Amino acid sequence: MELLPLALAAPILLWIAWTDFRVMRIRNSAVLAALAVFVLTIPAIGWPEAGFRLMAGVIVFAAGFALFAARMVGGGDVKMGAALMLFVPTGTYTLFAFVFSAAMLLGMAVVLTLRAVPALRRTGTVSLRAKGTFPMGIALGLSGVAHLGVLAALS
Repeated sequence: MELLPLALAAPILLWIAWTDFRVMRIRNSAVLAALAVFVLTIPAIGWPEAGFRLMAGVIVFAAGFALFAARMVGGGDVKMGAALMLFVPTGTYTLFAFVFSAAMLLGMAVVLTLRAVPALRRTGTVSLRAKGTFPMGIALGLSGVAHLGVLAALS
């Protein structure tokens, strides 16, 4: 039951990865949809687990807000990063850190490789034209879905 919230959030995570790649924006509606999934699945994970996940989300939001204030990340990245923590089971934070790091490296490699193709830079994909930026939604979305896959494989 611990994986149910993450499984239900997977389509939202894939959506934010795609939209952030295309337009470099994570919509508030996607974050609100993720929050709704979490609230609806609290009975499945129980209040103690939900409380720990909420604390993790608050910590990530506070750290992200500091990065946002320093203009190092976007506001949507901060909100979605905090929301993503609501779906990570508390006993798997270390594993999630590795999965997130791998997703970030993979996402950067793909975006930088695609940016090197001149014809692709002329498409409507904003992240392929932007310089000095990275659509963090790719790493957030991929890490959530990959974490679900790893946890399912380990179960």
